[in-house]
Amino acid sequence: MNDFDGDLEGKDRNFVTALARGLELLRCFRKGDLTLTNSDFSERTGLPKATISRLTHTLCELDYLVADSRVGTYRLSAGVLRLGFSRLAAMDMRDRAKNEMHALRVEGPNPFVTVALGEQHRTDVIYLAAECSTEEVTLVVRVGTRLPLFHSAIGKAILAVTPEERCEQIFGFARTEGVEVEREARAAYKLALEEYRANGFCTGYGNWRSDVNGIAVPVFSLSDGRVYGLNVGGPSYRVKIKQLEAVYAEKLMKVAEALSIQQ
Repeated sequence: MNDFDGDLEGKDRNFVTALARGLELLRCFRKGDLTLTNSDFSERTGLPKATISRLTHTLCELDYLVADSRVGTYRLSAGVLRLGFSRLAAMDMRDRAKNEMHALRVEGPNPFVTVALGEQHRTDVIYLAAECSTEEVTLVVRVGTRLPLFHSAIGKAILAVTPEERCEQIFGFARTEGVEVEREARAAYKLALEEYRANGFCTGYGNWRSDVNGIAVPVFSLSDGRVYGLNVGGPSYRVKIKQLEAVYAEKLMKVAEALSIQQ
């Protein structure tokens, strides 16, 4: 049993270990991975190969993995994509945000800014929508881009308004990555609270990437209680801190307010 299973299963009698392990297998695929073997899955999850074999067989039967029996490898199937795109299609927040995000990008004074909407997943923020600058020198992001939750403006903005109970669960995810990761997560959360209460937005100046400046605000979905993050930023030598705070912060907060009441 890996640390993820043990930490949650021991505390929650309703926790379904088999389901968690199957989902963890799907998460083993990293950028550049086309196929993985049972040995790869075992190494990345810490689960015994006998358990891995049962899980991969089940995921193949459910059409989330496709097996190549000739070489003993597995690849993700269209079933996984169907889950992902169904999730995005169900989120009206992304659709409602598109026009507001486009206006924020094109009507502002800086043609190099990028605007993005994201949601927390474990210790990451995943972009659900993005409005990128059309300039040659810009910050290029896409739907599905991941940012670190604790070290990005958008992640801090989400954390700043996330209920304490939910934050403790997120810190649990950080704990599975290491004690130091959890310590950094708690410190980042404290700073996010202070920054948001003082300014109404959170900042990321070289935290996520040394060459990127950005600010972000939370967006609330009153219909289902979800919290999203909305950010604006770009290359640090083209998008300056003073302009972000003096010009874009107010615009960003107005967009977030408008999206939060459009239910």
